[in-house]
Parts: sequence; structure tokens; C-alpha cells
Amino acid sequence: MVATGTSGKQGGDASTNAFVALLIKSGVLSKDQALDAENLARQQNSTLAAALIKLGYATEEEVMRALAKTHRLPYVELDSLNIPERIIELMPESVARENVVLPLVLEDSSLTVAMSNPADVDTMDKLRFILNRDIRVALASRSKILEYINKMYGQIEGESADSILQEFTDTAIDFTETEDDSAAAAEASDESSAPIVRLVNLMITEAVQLRASDIHVEPFEDRVRIRYRIDGVLHERDTLPKRQLGAVISRIKILSKIDIAERRRPQDGRIKVSVGEKELDLRVSIIPTNHGQSSVMRLLDKDNIRVSVKQLGFADQTYRTFQQLIRRPNGIILVTGPTGSGKTTTLYAALNQMNRPDRKIITAEDPVEYYLPGINQVEVRHNIGLDFARIIRSMLRQAPNIILVGEMRDAETVSMGIQASLTGHLVFSTLHTNDAPSAITRMVDMGVPSYLVASSVVAILAQRLVRTICSKCKARYTPPESVIKEMGISAEELANANFMKGKGCNTCQKTGFKGRIGIYELLIINNKIREMIFKNQSSTEIRKYAIQHGMETLFKDGIRKVLSGVTTFEEVYRIAKRTEQDAPSV
Repeated sequence: MVATGTSGKQGGDASTNAFVALLIKSGVLSKDQALDAENLARQQNSTLAAALIKLGYATEEEVMRALAKTHRLPYVELDSLNIPERIIELMPESVARENVVLPLVLEDSSLTVAMSNPADVDTMDKLRFILNRDIRVALASRSKILEYINKMYGQIEGESADSILQEFTDTAIDFTETEDDSAAAAEASDESSAPIVRLVNLMITEAVQLRASDIHVEPFEDRVRIRYRIDGVLHERDTLPKRQLGAVISRIKILSKIDIAERRRPQDGRIKVSVGEKELDLRVSIIPTNHGQSSVMRLLDKDNIRVSVKQLGFADQTYRTFQQLIRRPNGIILVTGPTGSGKTTTLYAALNQMNRPDRKIITAEDPVEYYLPGINQVEVRHNIGLDFARIIRSMLRQAPNIILVGEMRDAETVSMGIQASLTGHLVFSTLHTNDAPSAITRMVDMGVPSYLVASSVVAILAQRLVRTICSKCKARYTPPESVIKEMGISAEELANANFMKGKGCNTCQKTGFKGRIGIYELLIINNKIREMIFKNQSSTEIRKYAIQHGMETLFKDGIRKVLSGVTTFEEVYRIAKRTEQDAPSV
């Protein structure tokens, strides 16, 4: 929330009136809304700006721009700036975090800093005293300043341990691995563990701001490593002293309502958190290792499943075909790929599109990752015998139109899915295979008769996720001729190519990539392929036939995205290796 000073008590009536008048004039605010916000600010003893944002009458950016004009201060878009490390080094990280300020520009002896409160004279005086420099102020939103404090200070060698970590490390809290678990539980919830509470909160908040999908807390012989997975790649954030492991794991267990006394078995839990305006679920997994308990927290952001099928990254022809497939009344559509390849997002995007009042949709998932309004979701519970096959058997009595089975794990589950498709239901499911044709032989290997596979499966979609080039620092480049030749790019494709590469900037943490997009391989089961399945022909022969008749492989779809400037050769080659059957483009 923006902590800006434009209430009567902080900014004076004149500046408040000017601020409100500006928002009303620009059409952001009505007079009635202004009165509502002023009443809320008085009731909660907060600022008018904070009240406007809390009520949803204005965004942070709109408020900050209006404040900048009212106070005749510059407004800065931090995403468009490239702040040198030498400027960041002028301000200790503890000072930046404590006061929520970020150094921007040094001119002679004057340092321009980004703040969110133009009336905070105390902080300006404090900065002048601490830094021994003249301070100039530019305005930016509080959330953006915090985001860039995490980005900038996390990149500088030797500066990665922020003030909270420092406080945590210096605090004499030592949870040793003893048998007295009740004492550890009491200590973990004691007031003295406030630094631990703040550290775990910081890890979660920072992971959200850096768009991480996982937080890894990994114990080793002499240290504890903290890593974030960002765009599918792990980045080391910090190391903690080994003696702090017990405290951190205990805090994570308390949050996820896991038995704090259990240390010998794997445990799973869930945490609900709010970071800014985001509400997230964290799926927690804890396993015992040689050097202590290791934890992985997976961040499940509801925004990730609000994407439409169009936004997934399908090529035009694949998109049209997929749209026709999900409108079918019956059959099995499989999505394949390794863990973390975006299968759930693809399936949820399809379900969201089909989620209408005239359709009943039931899912069987292990576990339910995201809760979808209007869809009946059932979670697998092995401890009471509620597995996929049993759920499918029961859900058929609920007369659904569409069924989602989280994963085809065994012959019984596959058989139940096939039975559902043959009795007039559209079934979606996933399999862990490397490409689309391999899914057919995988189902047959499970013990399902090939004639049942051929008669029920209508399409198989294999997918991977590749990192996309950062839009802020992307620039044209010419790849070496040897690479172009190796990738099988034709002269016609080369003539229309738009090769791009990210230089690396603050927005993408100097990686050159920001975000991910899918690459796809869609196999349509036509009459010829059904005949090949009946005859138990190998996945290699099926793949060869499919490519000859128009199937675009994962590798080819990736190269298409390289040619259009979405990703790079290196990224595609990292995710989808070229095979002999990926014939050069004609």
C-alpha cells in the first residue's frame, strides 16, 4: 500500500485540495469518491492516497502521478531506468529497506532518490545525515520501489544479505537437532523468533516480486542454501548458517500446519498468503535429507490460470485445431511433458473456455493446485482409498459433460478414462512422456489393449516452456552461419527472420529473459494412425508418419518462435533437442 502524505495533517489543506482536484479533472475520481476516501482516511488515521487505493478508486500509478504534479516533483518509471551498481552502492541496503527509498542518480554532490511519500521530511533529513549528501526526491510507487530494492541489492556481490537476514544471523537463536521437539515448537512460536518470522515472510514476498515459481531451502553440511526458481531456472539467493535451519523449517511447518515434531518422514502442507494485492497458495513439501530437513515451497498464483487459450503461444494452425478439438462431444485429449512444462496451465485454460452454465465439469486432481469457480474439483486422498480410478467411477454417476483426470498413472485409471470417453464424455488428462507419439506406446505398455487406445484417444499435445526475451532490453542480432545451418533454416525463412537477444537489464535481473511461453507438438489421431496403433507399430514409425503429414514438432515450433524474435536458439536447444526426424525446412 502506498504510504504517501497527502492528508490534511501531513500535506496541508491546499495540497490536499489540489491533489483531489487534479484527480477529478483527469477523470480518475468523482466528487463522491473523494468524500468517501477522505472519510476512510480520517477513520483509519491514514493518508488520502492510501485510502483511494484501498477503495479501488485509483491505482498506485495514478495516485503517484497526481502527487508528483501536486508537489512539483518528477515521477519516475523504474522499469525504464538502468541504475548503475555504483549508484546503488552509495546507499546501504538496510537504509534503503528501512526507509523504502532507492538511489537513482548522482549529480555533483546531490543524490536523487525514489520515494513514495513527498511529505516525509523526516526521512529526507535522515538520508542527508546518513549519506552526507544533498537529497533530491523523485516519486515512484511503494510497491515498485520495494521490487527494485530486492532486484538491485540482490545483484551486487557481497550485498545480498539484507538487513532482516543480518538481524536474523546476529540473533542468538539456535535450534539444534535434539529429541526435545516440544521445546523446539515452543521456541519457534516465541517472541524471540521474530527475526525468523520476518525472514520467512521476506523470502515469500521477494519470491513473489521476482516472479519465482518455487522457493528451495536446502541444508548442507555447513550451510543452508536458499534458491528461487525464476522462469524455470534456479537462482541462488542467499546462504544461512547451518544452526538456523531448525528455526526456519519450524516456522514453515507452523505456517503450513504440519506436525512440527515429525522429522523422519516426508510431509506436505499448504500456506495461504497475501502479498500486496496478490493472494497466493504455497504448496509446501518437506523431506528429510542427510543434513536435515529440506523444504520446497511452490507458489501457486491464480493469475497464471487466468490466461486464455490464445495466450498460451500456439501457432495459428495449432490454435485453430486445438479449438476444434475442445469442442468435441467425446474422446480423450492428452497433454504430455515433464513436470513444470505448463500442462496444468494449458488444461485449465481449456476448462476456463468451456466453463459455461450449460456444461458440467468435474476434475480429479492430486492435489488440487488452483480452485476454479464453477467447476467441481475432487482431490485424490490415498490414505482413504480415494484414488483416480475410484473418483472417475463415481464422477460418471454425476452426469458430467467434461472430465479432467490429473494424471493417467496406471492401467486402471487409463481404462476408466477410456470407458468415460466411450460413453460420451470429453476427457482431458496428462502423461509424462517426451513427445506426443510416445504417449500411445506408454498407454499400451501400461496394459491397455491397443484397440481401446486407438478408438478413444483423439489428440495428444506435447509441450515445453521456453524463456521469452525481455521486452525492455531486446535487440536485433545476427546468429553465426554455422548455427543457422545446424538448425535447418531455409533461405526463405532467413529472409523474413527477426532474430533477437536480450542484453540484460534491471527488469530481467541481467538475464536477458523475462517470462515463458509454450512450444507445442500436436498429434491428431486420424484413421491411418489408428490403423498403426492397431498393428502395434512403434512410436518412431508413428512420429515419422505424422511429421510427413504435417505435424510440427516441438523443435520446429521453437525455431518458429526464434525466427519471430520471441526466444533464442540456445533456449530452444536447451528444452527441445533436434532429432533425425526434424527434417530441414523446405
